[in-house]
Amino acid sequence: MAGLKYISGFGNELASEDPRCPGSLPEGQNNPQVCPYGLYAEQLSGSAFTCPRSTNKRSWLYRILPSVCHKPFTPMSCGDLTENWNEVAPDPNQLRWKPFNIPKSSEKKVDFISGLHTVCGAGDSKSRNGIAIHMYTCNTSMIDKCFQNADGDFLIVPQQGKILITTEFGKMMVEPNEICVVQQGMRFSIDVFGETRGYILEVFGAHFELPDLGPIGANGLANPRDFQTPVAWYEDRTVATGYTVVNKYQGKLFSCQQDFSPFNVVAWHGNYTPYKYNLENFMVINCVAFDHADPSIFTVLTAKSTRPGVAIADFVIFPPRWGVADHTFRPPYYHRNCMSEFMGLIKGHYEAKEEGFQPGGASLHSIMTPHGPDVDCFEKNSTAALKPERVAEGTMAFMFESSFSMAVTKWGLDTCQRLDKSYYKCWEALKSHFNPNWKPSSK
Repeated sequence: MAGLKYISGFGNELASEDPRCPGSLPEGQNNPQVCPYGLYAEQLSGSAFTCPRSTNKRSWLYRILPSVCHKPFTPMSCGDLTENWNEVAPDPNQLRWKPFNIPKSSEKKVDFISGLHTVCGAGDSKSRNGIAIHMYTCNTSMIDKCFQNADGDFLIVPQQGKILITTEFGKMMVEPNEICVVQQGMRFSIDVFGETRGYILEVFGAHFELPDLGPIGANGLANPRDFQTPVAWYEDRTVATGYTVVNKYQGKLFSCQQDFSPFNVVAWHGNYTPYKYNLENFMVINCVAFDHADPSIFTVLTAKSTRPGVAIADFVIFPPRWGVADHTFRPPYYHRNCMSEFMGLIKGHYEAKEEGFQPGGASLHSIMTPHGPDVDCFEKNSTAALKPERVAEGTMAFMFESSFSMAVTKWGLDTCQRLDKSYYKCWEALKSHFNPNWKPSSK
């Protein structure tokens, strides 16, 4: 949307007020006896009050009516959204999905909420420790309706169709090859512009942060200045027919009614905000000698666990870059991992599996399940001339990596009807190149 403005920076202490109401932010205190313009002060806490300053997250919102003004919440249908990880028996196989179907608007109107489908996950929102991975496939904007996730943060990865996200903090336009994070408790509504599809990583009990850079130094990977937070925008709108607030709470959906728009925040300040990021701004770090650096060098955001160096979830991308490693098999190597790896493709062709893995599809390689290049990739790259080359040009693959052993839902294994049951065949033609008579070449 033309004219949208953003504030630059990650995790900063920010302040914004709608220019239609200059001076709407109180000066010198958070909660004056009477706020400017007769507004209500409301704090949104994203951390315990007593967290260290470096991890303490909260924002103050100055709004026309407080969010407490609503009718009681009542249960509603969850559709394909679930936190039941015991629906089906565990499946340790390599799993791959064809592009997930988007409903036609001529057949059925589906908005963001009704278009949510849980693919896999682990842990528990009640104990505040876990993750879930969802697909959204929709064709209709949310009308007089907003969503609030009381369980955790949503990291949203659009794959087809841009989305306009209206939040209590302002508006964000997020297009494919961008991502956004709407943190726990923040109300938002999504407008779409046709058939729309994307991926969601939900994290319970932790917030996303930038990974530590260690020996890389001060700069590189996703730089803080490239993250964008919306500026304050409010609507003072009465909805006589009722405005619906949908709340995801303990893995279930609930709805309530109120007679006004929740996007009535005239001004705000704090460090707990929604934000977006353009993946094209990622500064790739890569090997310039031989072998592979670990794929952790492609981490955009991480949600840390209480164990040092172990993430509840990492968001990792594989962007266009130069491949220059000498005497090295350059594509991803064969691998078994103590982490779960869920991959998606925004556009192009993934380098290790150019056939079968398509934009809008996905794969899951569970803990200690072997995976790696398919036959064609291995054979081609074992004999390729090793000269500098562009890798993944026109492509953007990503990975949600987690220390949790994720269970796949019934929707993911069966209902969606998109599981590629022939996936294992891409490795079947790998043949032995073992030569017991091999001798090193003389120099």
